[in-house]
Amino acid sequence: MFSKLVPPHGGRGLVCALLHGEEREAELEKAKSLKQVEVSDRAKGDLIMMGIGGFSPLDGFMTREDWKGVCENFQMADGTFWPVPITLDVSADDAGSIKEGDEIALVNGGEIYATMKVMEKYEMTEADKKWECEMVFKGQGEDSVGGRFWEVAMEDHPGVQMVMAQKEYNIAGPVKVLSEGEYPEEYPGVYLTPAQTRRMFDERGWADVAALQLRNPMHRSHEYLAKIAIEVCDGVLIHSLIGNLKPGDIPANVRVKAIQILIDNYFVKDNVINAGYPLDMRYAGPREGLLHATFRQNYGVNNMLIGRDHAGVGDFYGLFEAQEIFDRIPKTGDSSKDLLCKPMKIDWTFYCYKCDGMASLRTCPHGKEDRVILSGTKLRKALSEGAEIPDHFGRDEVLALLREYYEGLTEKVEVKMQGAASGDAM
Repeated sequence: MFSKLVPPHGGRGLVCALLHGEEREAELEKAKSLKQVEVSDRAKGDLIMMGIGGFSPLDGFMTREDWKGVCENFQMADGTFWPVPITLDVSADDAGSIKEGDEIALVNGGEIYATMKVMEKYEMTEADKKWECEMVFKGQGEDSVGGRFWEVAMEDHPGVQMVMAQKEYNIAGPVKVLSEGEYPEEYPGVYLTPAQTRRMFDERGWADVAALQLRNPMHRSHEYLAKIAIEVCDGVLIHSLIGNLKPGDIPANVRVKAIQILIDNYFVKDNVINAGYPLDMRYAGPREGLLHATFRQNYGVNNMLIGRDHAGVGDFYGLFEAQEIFDRIPKTGDSSKDLLCKPMKIDWTFYCYKCDGMASLRTCPHGKEDRVILSGTKLRKALSEGAEIPDHFGRDEVLALLREYYEGLTEKVEVKMQGAASGDAM
C-alpha cells in the first residue's frame, strides 16, 4: 500500500536501533560481559525511542558538536533539525575507565537496556550545564527575564534541575537497544511504535493527521482542541506521555483511562486513536513543543496541536511562545533535514457561559467573568485539595475517575498555581 503520510524525520526512514530474536539474545549475552553503566530514567526513555524509531534519525547519543549545535541553532552537526539535546551523562569515575572505541552496557534498575559503542566522551562543566539551561529552558516569561531566571530556576524548574544534576561527562555513540521496558506489558494497545501508528493511519486512509500532546488528564479545552483538529484533518492521535513526570502530576495509567472514557463517550472512534509514548517529560517549554512535533513526524503526524502554554513550566514562558518558536527555527530547504510537522496554532480556549459553549479568544467577545478558565494545573490543584470543580471544567465521568484517584492518595504534593494556569494573564 502506498502511504500518503509525511516521511520520518531525517530522510532515512524509521531508524530503529531495537534488536529482535537471536540477534537480541546474542547481544544481551555479550552485554553481560561488558562494563555496566547505570543510566537515568530519562536516558532509558531516550533509548526506547531510539529503539522504536521515535527519535529518527538518531541512532545514539549526541556528540559535543551535535550538543552545541542543537543548543545554539536547533541543528545537529550535519544540519539536521533537532530542538533538544539527547545526551548521556556519566560520572568522572566511569568516564575515566571508558576509552573511545569501547563497548559498554547501559543499565537501568537492574535491566540491560542497550549496548553502546563509545565514539566520544566530553566533559560537561558547571558552565557548560548553565549554558545549556539558558539556551534550552530560558524563555520570555517573567521568571526568565533579566537575572530572575537563576533566582527561581533551581527551585522551580524541573528541567533545569535535571540538567544541573547531570554527572561530569557526556559520552556519545551508536546504541543497540535490547528492551522496551515495562511499556508493552503495562500499556497494551496504547504503547504504540511509529511503525504501528503509521500502519493504523494507512489502514484508515489518513494522510493529514494531527497530534494532541498530553501530560494531564483531558479537560474540556483538550477535548475542544482535538475536535477542532478532527474537523480539518483526517484524524487525531491523542498521544500522552507515559514516562515519568514531576511529583504531584497524575500517573499515566489514570490519564490513559480518563482519555479512553472521553473517547468512548464523546468522540467518533474512527477519527481518533488513544496512544502513549515512553519518554520522561523534559520540561523544556517551547523547545519541548518542537521536540513533540519532531518525534510526532516519525509517528506519521504532520500537524502538531499547539495551544496556550504548551509544555509550559511556571511563568518561564510567554503564553504563546511555543507557537511563535516554530516561526524562527532554521530551514535549509532540504526536506530530509528540516522539520516537516507543522504547528496547528490554537488560541486560548475556555467555556463561556454567554456563548453557551467552548470558545476561544478569537471567537468569544465576552469578559473574563463569563469564562471558565481551563488548565491541567488548575484541575490538579482543585482535586488535590478536595475543592469543588467548576461546572463545564471537565466531563463528569472523567472527574469521577480523578476524584477516586485523589481520594486514594496517602500523601499529597502541593500544586503551585502560576499566572498561565490560573487565568490571571488573560
